[in-house]
Amino acid sequence: MKRTFIDLSIAIEAGLPSDPPLMIPKITYLDHKLGAETMKLFYPGLTESDLPDGLGWALEILELSTHAGTHMDAPWHYHPLQDHGRPALTIDQFPLEWAVGPGVKVDFSRMPDGYNITPDDLKRELDAVGHTLCEGDVFLAQTGAAPFWGSSEYLVKGCGFGREATWWLVDQGVHVVGTDAWSWDRPLPFQAADFTRTGDASVIWEGHFAGIEKGYFQIEKLTNLDRLPATGFTFYCFPVKIKGASAGWIRAVAELAV
Repeated sequence: MKRTFIDLSIAIEAGLPSDPPLMIPKITYLDHKLGAETMKLFYPGLTESDLPDGLGWALEILELSTHAGTHMDAPWHYHPLQDHGRPALTIDQFPLEWAVGPGVKVDFSRMPDGYNITPDDLKRELDAVGHTLCEGDVFLAQTGAAPFWGSSEYLVKGCGFGREATWWLVDQGVHVVGTDAWSWDRPLPFQAADFTRTGDASVIWEGHFAGIEKGYFQIEKLTNLDRLPATGFTFYCFPVKIKGASAGWIRAVAELAV
């Protein structure tokens, strides 16, 4: 049996306008020539003639948010409490047994930008692919946002998940969800417009705030979901262990047996 691996993570890149300005990564690349100079700090008496082609190590210095690139949000991101009063889990407390599980991908890319997914939408789409969610399934949503990664349009593209839809997924035994959009919620400008029009605060970040009542972990900024079948693959998502953090970067991978 042949195994195929599909990379579902975007690269962390500097300067792309697909994040708000405060969150755009900054990367300083130190090349091999500069590396030769820094190596002299570790090897007294070292000269360039002692190094292959006069070159040393390369390295990079990054300034970035824990929510840059493909990453996993922990319940601590949503609120200090989860599950009706328990302390919210941080990313270093993510249960490793949840990092590997049967993947379920649902394609919502035909939905209009800003659409708020409901439990009925979830039930209908899962019925269409013939799958009943089980304990430990990892639910992935293809929203239509992924093709816009790298542009500022990405921030307002794709559909998202409301409070009730998020609760419904957790009630089926799903601990980890993911989206190819910037946020698990529908794009924030759509929520902001509804809040301005109605004054209804319940629309604010409702998919995230659902974790206050029912804790769950969510993955954002996935890619290549269009290459996945609806079911029949294993999903891997180990987050970088950052003490007390609200999120951690992941290398999301799908494994298909063909």
